[in-house]
Amino acid sequence: MAKKKFINDPENVVNELLEGLVLANAGKVKLEGSNLVVRATAKPDDKVAIVTIGGSGHEPALSGYVGDGMLDISVPGEVFAAPGPPRVLEALESVNRDAGTLFVVLNHAGDVLSASTTMQMAERKGLNVKQVLTHEDISDEDPADGPPERRGLSGCLIAIKCAGAAAEQGKSLDEVLAIAQRVQDNMATLAVATSAATHPSTGDVIAEVPEGEMCVGMGQHGEAGGGMQPLNSADATADIMLPLLIEDRGIQAGDKVLVIINGVGSTTLMEQYCVLRRCKQILDEKGIELARSLCGEFLTVQEMGGFQVVVCKMDDELLELWDAPCDTPALTVK
Repeated sequence: MAKKKFINDPENVVNELLEGLVLANAGKVKLEGSNLVVRATAKPDDKVAIVTIGGSGHEPALSGYVGDGMLDISVPGEVFAAPGPPRVLEALESVNRDAGTLFVVLNHAGDVLSASTTMQMAERKGLNVKQVLTHEDISDEDPADGPPERRGLSGCLIAIKCAGAAAEQGKSLDEVLAIAQRVQDNMATLAVATSAATHPSTGDVIAEVPEGEMCVGMGQHGEAGGGMQPLNSADATADIMLPLLIEDRGIQAGDKVLVIINGVGSTTLMEQYCVLRRCKQILDEKGIELARSLCGEFLTVQEMGGFQVVVCKMDDELLELWDAPCDTPALTVK
């Protein structure tokens, strides 16, 4: 049965949610041009700009991370759909500067296609842009293809936060890119779904999870994962997920990590806190330091049930950048 939602004309849902976003955060973001979400106060031109793209329907991602210390512009697409290259190029042209622009793209087919075409257009126009691709979902990989084929999930938040802080410090485009790439290389994400989401424009269910089961590895658009298994407790589910992430990144005793528990829509903070508690116990048993942690909804899939666990190996510089001030609709650090 389709989920009931408080929306108006489905054709206008993205326009209306963006209007509401800027009304609720008038001192932080505003709309410009073709529904580009931009910082209310522009960053100085002598600092690297950071731009991203992504489909709507995953709020607060990605437009919720526009603001001081993070993104300069988010280009939101329609629900679960990438924005077209002309709008993305508009964003890159609007922030074009000698300091350059970092273009953050999550690895999904539509986003990558749009980004690839936009980068070609930007090169022809002589824009100073470099791209980083986030692709940290360990469930989505064909051994023949390798890690670049992995999906980008909520780990993008760490890349955007650390790169944004580096840009605010006045680091060069190459330095900001290197930091974003280091985060990408250090992080891994795994998702579990307990119930499906519905598309707000159509009411259609985008994936099926049978009653009493969970799907470890389901993507943020209902893409297939590692398969169904019986629904389990918070501890038992963490016991399945966290060791896989640690092993994937080769994290060892003495290392420091950031762990994010990202609720994808209808999983409560109560549940997320229980999972994080067990993650800390597992890390302690392995001699790994939980240096930083977050629980909450950072990249959702409408009302999908479940969560994503993100693990990122941190060094002193990345911790400093993670702790640096930022002020956005969805994340504030003082």
